[in-house]
Amino acid sequence: MSFQAYLDAVEKKTGRTPRALLEEATAHGFGPGTRAAPILEWLQADYGLGRGHGMAMVHVITKGPQIDAKHVGSTGTHRDASDTLWLDGAATRPAPAG
Repeated sequence: MSFQAYLDAVEKKTGRTPRALLEEATAHGFGPGTRAAPILEWLQADYGLGRGHGMAMVHVITKGPQIDAKHVGSTGTHRDASDTLWLDGAATRPAPAG
């Protein structure tokens, strides 16, 4: 599953875009330097997210929307079309060029 697909699944499960969850996390005091455990506990308690989907949000909350370029255009399990994750919801994501 691509990183973006994890975030799309988070949106589907929670009804909130990754950006909305990021803003909520910031309001809770989570951000760069926050350990994963308290973020995962919050996401589980408030949204019922498991570890896999929660860790995708942990990355966005603690490191931002950039991912390692090695996954872009690869054929691996975690391949993505871009090294920047779309946080504003699957319905608003621009169609791929081409």
